[in-house]
Amino acid sequence: MQFVGKILGFILGYKFFGGFFGGLLGLIIGHWGDKKLYELGSVSSSIFGKGLTRQSLFMQTTFAVLGHISKAKGRVTENDIQLARNLMTSMKLDTSQQQLAQKAFTLGKDTEFPLRKVIQEFREACGQRNDLLRFFVEVQMQAALQDGSLDQKEQQILFTIAETLGMSRFQFEQMLAMVAAAQQFRSGYYEQRTYQQGNSQQGHYQQGYGRYQQSYSSGPTLEDAYKVLGVSASDEQNTVKRAYRKLMNEHHPDKLVAKGLPPEMMEVAKEKAQQIQAAYDLICKVKGWK
Repeated sequence: MQFVGKILGFILGYKFFGGFFGGLLGLIIGHWGDKKLYELGSVSSSIFGKGLTRQSLFMQTTFAVLGHISKAKGRVTENDIQLARNLMTSMKLDTSQQQLAQKAFTLGKDTEFPLRKVIQEFREACGQRNDLLRFFVEVQMQAALQDGSLDQKEQQILFTIAETLGMSRFQFEQMLAMVAAAQQFRSGYYEQRTYQQGNSQQGHYQQGYGRYQQSYSSGPTLEDAYKVLGVSASDEQNTVKRAYRKLMNEHHPDKLVAKGLPPEMMEVAKEKAQQIQAAYDLICKVKGWK
């Protein structure tokens, strides 16, 4: 997190503008300066090169990880390639950007692709901004679920990404359920099938990954809506509303772009916000909440 400008701004404001309120003015100016330095600053990657913008690093990391996940099942299928192309199309990448995305996708398919190192560098470049990092994980989950199935190898890669970005197993499982449920507000219906496996020899109990498979229904259900917001049917209106507002704030496209999201991915962010809005509207309609 950038804070040098805030500290200097407060000190200079306090000294030159007269006491505490002058310091507050300097703090505001310093905050604006930190924000601009963050937006304009360049970052480096051991894989993608030096002098990158955060938006370029976000885009290349996204497609590299997509390539890595696609390779997890043994070989990259034509469907995997088409999904990557569809994302490029939805982002409206120009020719040079498409070439970078294709190169990153190919790098990700390499068996020696250093996933943890790439994600750690990405985390540091993003200044550990949690909402931007969460959005990155959601993009990967959503892309992995597009083909209607998510096997254990794919889930293990997704968990490695989430863990490296500072998420716990519980947070990962909750997010995966939220993203899978949100797919119902796009196309198709995903049902979570979890299993648990005991290990008597080692004397401990191990939680297994859920498996998501695609089936079809007439439309989104109330249960889907609760999962999208990360709440339960027993939660009160205020709790649901707080969860909704928090998610909408985290997925605000303009805020995400300011923190490093490529402008080309604004449509992805808008679509996610629409899913959250649709889930909240469904809950309010069924519950009769105003």
